[in-house]
Amino acid sequence: MFTTIEKVIFLQNVDVFSQVPTEQLTYLAAIAEEITVLKDEVVYNQNDPSDALYLILDGSIRLHRKGQEITTAGSKDAFGTWALFDEEPRVATATAIEDTRLLRIDHDDFYELLADNVEITRAVLRTMVRRLRGLIERVRVEPPQGTS
Repeated sequence: MFTTIEKVIFLQNVDVFSQVPTEQLTYLAAIAEEITVLKDEVVYNQNDPSDALYLILDGSIRLHRKGQEITTAGSKDAFGTWALFDEEPRVATATAIEDTRLLRIDHDDFYELLADNVEITRAVLRTMVRRLRGLIERVRVEPPQGTS
């Protein structure tokens, strides 16, 4: 099991929390629950309620929908991130490719933490905006066929 200090060090290297000041990460570490999922175990299914964010300590997770792989997440990757901001059902299934240790941050605990820690809120929002801008920049708009 990770200690609070080990969780803080780990969280410093996770993209979604990279802008959060170190001293504020102790609050996140306190609400992050360490869990283990075994190979082929489902973390959550498509259409399940979005109730938590997951961070991979070690191992790997396959995100897939209707038999098609979307991506593979590995060590220090976050998945289910939108669960922190949106209560819509999950859009994919997450399955362990191998025995995997995760940190789970519950949606409700996260919101309580944000209510008391403006610095964490700002830092996480900056990171999410940066991610959205990166996605927008990667999208190439092509003109419809037959027009110039």
